This record gives sequence, C-alpha cells and structure tokens, in this order.
Amino acid sequence: MRTKNVETVLHQGDSDADHAHLQKRLKARDLMGFGIGIVIGTGIFTLTGVQAKLNAGPAVVISFAIAGVVSMLAALCYAELAAAVPTAGSAYTYAYTTIGELAAWIIAWDLLLEFMLGAATVSRGWSGYLQDSLGLPTSLFGEDAPVNVGAILVVAVLGCVAAVGIREAKWVTNVLVLVKVAVCIFVIAVGIFFVKASNLTPFIPPSRPSEESSAGLKQPLWQFVSGAEPTAYGLSGVIVAAAVVFFAYTGFEAVANLGEETENPGRDMPRGLIGSLAVCTLLYLGVCLVLTGMVNYTDLSEGAPISDAFGQVGLDWAKVLVGIAAVAGLTSVILVELVAVPRIMFALSRDGLLPAAVGRISPKTSTPFAATVGVTIVIALISAFVPIDVLAEMVSIGTLFAFTVVAIAVAVLRRTKPRMERPFRTPAVPLVPILSAVSCVGLMSALAVETWLRFLVWLAVGLAIYFGYGRRHSLLDQAEEAAAARQAKVAGEA
Repeated sequence: MRTKNVETVLHQGDSDADHAHLQKRLKARDLMGFGIGIVIGTGIFTLTGVQAKLNAGPAVVISFAIAGVVSMLAALCYAELAAAVPTAGSAYTYAYTTIGELAAWIIAWDLLLEFMLGAATVSRGWSGYLQDSLGLPTSLFGEDAPVNVGAILVVAVLGCVAAVGIREAKWVTNVLVLVKVAVCIFVIAVGIFFVKASNLTPFIPPSRPSEESSAGLKQPLWQFVSGAEPTAYGLSGVIVAAAVVFFAYTGFEAVANLGEETENPGRDMPRGLIGSLAVCTLLYLGVCLVLTGMVNYTDLSEGAPISDAFGQVGLDWAKVLVGIAAVAGLTSVILVELVAVPRIMFALSRDGLLPAAVGRISPKTSTPFAATVGVTIVIALISAFVPIDVLAEMVSIGTLFAFTVVAIAVAVLRRTKPRMERPFRTPAVPLVPILSAVSCVGLMSALAVETWLRFLVWLAVGLAIYFGYGRRHSLLDQAEEAAAARQAKVAGEA
C-alpha cells in the first residue's frame, strides 16, 4: 500500500542517467493526432455492423453514444492527472501516488494487456484488409494463413518507426490520421444521400430471445449473476452493444503516456485527450447513423460493413476509398500502441519493478529502444499465430478497469493533495469521478463471463511477477529500508 510522493514523481529521472532524456517534442495537435490515430480503427470499421446486426439494430448509434459518454467522463479524469502529473506511466503513476504500489502494478500489467493485445489484433485485421483489397495470397495474409506474414511485416516496419524516435512516429501518425478522417467524412457526406427512413424504423428493435449462443460462460456477467433470460435488441441489447463497441474508443488514454515528451503538458494534455475523443465520437455517430440508414441492419456485413454498404447501394468505386481508410486507420493504431507500451515499461523499470535495462533510454534515439524492440518481437509473434476471437472484449475489460482506477485516483488526490497545482481541473468532483467509475463497472458487467475469467488469469500472472520480483526490487521499498536503517543508527548512537 506504499505510495509515491507526487513531487518526487514530477522530478523523477532528473539525476538518473539510465532513465532520463525523454525529450519534449510534442504539441497539442500532435497529441490529438496520436489520440485520433489510435482510436479510429478496427472498432468503427467492423464492430458497427456486427453489433447493429446482432444486438442493437439502428440503435447502435445510441450504443456508440453511451460508450462515448463513458469515455468522455474518463477523459476528464485523465486530463486532470495527465496535466498535473505528466509522466510516461499515465494511469500506473496516478495509482502509485494515490492508492499504492500493488494497485499501480496491477494497472500497468492491465495496460500492457490492453495495448499489446490490441496491437496484435489490429495487425491481423490490417493483414486481412490488405489481402481483400489487393487479392494477396491467403496463405500469407489474413485469418486463413497458417503464419500471418502480413501481420508480422506491418508490426516489424512500424516497430522500427517507433524505435527510431517520437518525432518520426508523430509525422507518420499525423499523415495517416488525415487520410482516415478525410475518408470518414467522405462516408458521411456521400452516404447521407442514400439514407432511407425505412431502414431506421424501428430505431430500437423490440427485444426478443437471443439467437446467439449466450449461455454459460458466454453470457454477460450481469445475466449470469441475475439469472435473467438472454435477449437481443431492446434496451438490454443496446447496453450489451455499448460494452462491446467500447473497444472502438479504447486507446485514447495512450496519449497520457506521452506527458514527459509534451512541451506544455498543463495546457496541451487536456486538449489532446478531450479533443481527440470529441472528434472521434462525432465521426462515429455520423458513420453509424449513415451506415444503418443506407442498409437495413439485418443485411449488414459483419466483416466489412462500411464498404459492403456502399456496394449494396451501387457505389462499388467507394469500396476502394473505404479500403484505404481501413488500412491507414489500422496502421496508425498499431504504431501508437507500439509507442505506448515501451513507455509503460520505461516507467516500471524506473521504479525498480522491472529490471533497469528494460527501460533504458537510447542516447541516439531518445526512446526506450530495447523495450520497443522487445515489444515489437512479442507482438509480431502473437499476431503471427493467435487468431482474432474474443480480443475486442479482452481489450475492453482491460481499458474499463484502468478507467475505474483513474477515476478513483482523481477523487483521492483531491482529498489528500488539495493544494497540488492542477492546470486542468475535472469538473464537479467527486460527482464526475463517481459517475465515471460506476459507468465503467456497469459496462464491464455486460461483458461475457469467460472474458472476466481470462482477465483474472492475466492478473494472476502479473501478481506472481510482482511478488516474485517487483516487490523486492522496488526503489520505493529500498528507500524506505534505507530510511529505517538511518533511524535505527541514530537511535543506537543516542
């Protein structure tokens, strides 16, 4: 339960040769680029059609709105902490200064799951989109490949970009963001002329027994606990869809990991976090409304709903543009996650919870070079052999858990550090943090029981590593032992 001092965190690394020199090269527009780059990706290009067809109908718009509101509440909490404590560890460091070392480790382990698993998932999606667009051999690209060479290649190339430097990564990300935002606007602007009111009626289809297998471990946790009958559509369908499409918003919190590399974090961090999420939410709602208006939700494709919708209304040429947006969107998601994971490992190693060599900064690239290379190799191996299955739910539960802890941290810091300098203040504390935490837990309860079990197994592995290595090598623990030894020596001399 030991906690770090906030002032110590702000000056950490000033005299540490191994862990200094994360250079300040980012502005608000760069942070928004990273945020939009990681958020707009697999979620909008695939989950829209799946959840509209299986759970929500046209009301998938409401599902995205609910997930957006929950994300915005979390973003307000993140913005206060990221501006006041601009460090590479984001939620991990926030938990370390408020709740304690064990909770901080759990959050960091959780974030590693979110970003590494997310990058592997998206790289396989990237390979599939590329195979479909260019007619590449399925033996090397896509889900049918025994070894997904396409996923390995994209992870390797983007891993090199992430290792070279943050400046190069931001240039690539900003270009890709411009491409996919332009195509999202194109989808809304062109698709709106093919919207039919009949496709949007009824907007919330009446509830009925679910045709999908949702018994046993596959049913949402709240149904498992309450014994309620599994249903599709209606209000419960909208909520279940919201829990799943929340995956589409995951990742914006990766921006908080770039706090030490931001020129003016007090001003730019809130703008980057809240601005990127606001842009993505508006684009999501517009795309969802147009998509379900163009094609009846029962006829939507579960694999490539947006491009298929344009094909169904006779605009085959638009498939090419949507394909470009998908490839660009997924590319930037992978890149930002490859940038975020080494920053988390950097923070852990700086605190002694991982070996110092893991987070050492390269003097040539000013990045955690070794960690970036190692992470790239691990993600490439996962993406090569592990198929896309329930990864969206795994990423969602990890993110929602992290959001819950951040909300708690805001409320705790307001009470324990009331005079701490806060360039940005979350409004209506403790109401907003409470709403954020409760909303996150509510969405987590709508995820499948098997997802919870997988998540608990991952946490158990993380706890074994912490108690086996981190707890004994923690620099905070060593500092406390040194202080106790000095006090004992003084007492003995007296």
